[in-house]
Amino acid sequence: METVYQFRENQKAGKAADTVYHLKKEPENETVTDRQPLYLCPVTIHLNARFQPKHRFELEDVLQDVLEQKKLGTVDGGGTLQSATGEIMSCDIEVMLKDTNQDTMSALCGILNRFGIPKGSQLIFTGQKTEIGLQEGLAIYLNGTDLPKEVYRTCDINYVIDRIDQLLADTGRMYSYWEGQKETALYYYGESCEKMLARIQPFLDTYPLLAKCRVSRIS
Repeated sequence: METVYQFRENQKAGKAADTVYHLKKEPENETVTDRQPLYLCPVTIHLNARFQPKHRFELEDVLQDVLEQKKLGTVDGGGTLQSATGEIMSCDIEVMLKDTNQDTMSALCGILNRFGIPKGSQLIFTGQKTEIGLQEGLAIYLNGTDLPKEVYRTCDINYVIDRIDQLLADTGRMYSYWEGQKETALYYYGESCEKMLARIQPFLDTYPLLAKCRVSRIS
């Protein structure tokens, strides 16, 4: 029988709908210099990250704030790529920039790398692809069907998340998760997969709910 895990949601992850922009009438006394900059250069940020849409929205919001502050551009939407099982494989954020010259693209690359973008991500514009990302990714897949019923009844996935967070400390953190029919995945990103795994391996080997789990490198 399929096991349904009950996650404790982060309040910041509660946003689950795309932003809707509403047009408003410009004031009659507004001058050309008062208007928002015109951004005409489309760029796709391809993220090698397994983010649920609501977690991608969080990144979009932060990116929007920084782009506005630096007058570089604006976020223009996004999307998610799923496998046949429904697991998220990657996602995109579409932005409109003031231009795509070297200084602007270097600034965008620096912003994204400071956010903690996974390796294998790309900036795609005018037929070009630029590799970005410094973080390595680790997925932990919990078996949701083959463990004793007592394990599912007495163990708590939120304890797993909290404990792994404690063990990882500053070496990595959980970015997102996925609930499938037979297993649940927790996605962690950090400077080094090897360092993260070394921190959590004893816990993976001993906690009952993690029996028969599998670990996969995802970036």
